[in-house]
Amino acid sequence: MGVTSFSQEFTSPVDAARMFKALIIDANTLIPKLLPQFIKSVDVIQGDGGAGTIEQVNFTQGSHFKYVKHRIDEVDTENLVCKYTMIEGDALGDKLECIAYEMKFEGIGDGGGCMFKMKSNYHSVGEFEIKEEEIKAGKDKAIGIYKVVEAYLLENPSIYA
Repeated sequence: MGVTSFSQEFTSPVDAARMFKALIIDANTLIPKLLPQFIKSVDVIQGDGGAGTIEQVNFTQGSHFKYVKHRIDEVDTENLVCKYTMIEGDALGDKLECIAYEMKFEGIGDGGGCMFKMKSNYHSVGEFEIKEEEIKAGKDKAIGIYKVVEAYLLENPSIYA
């Protein structure tokens, strides 16, 4: 099994704690609300939202995928860090065993904005090596979700304040 890593960084005018609450703590209710055309539901299969929790993301009928399951590995609300692993679903195909993610939100400057850092570790089956161009669509979708949540928080400054 090989591991290929990719990193992304985004800046936002939204405070780090608000972005963390929206994208991590309340994602299972907020994301389907903001993106009903893509995400049907996020169901907690096991756990209470902390480490060890298993969540299933169910996509709408027109999506390329039916569902994915995530295992929450760590939620650090003080340092605004979340680690989780995609452990099941058709998005993994037959070439990937799992994808481990680490997300961190850091405050920047005195203006209340933040830096969002995401590291993805793709654990392949056998000797398969994933190339960055092969995951571009997934990265673009992650950016899209991030931007939708950011716009929602900018339009609703009292939410998660």
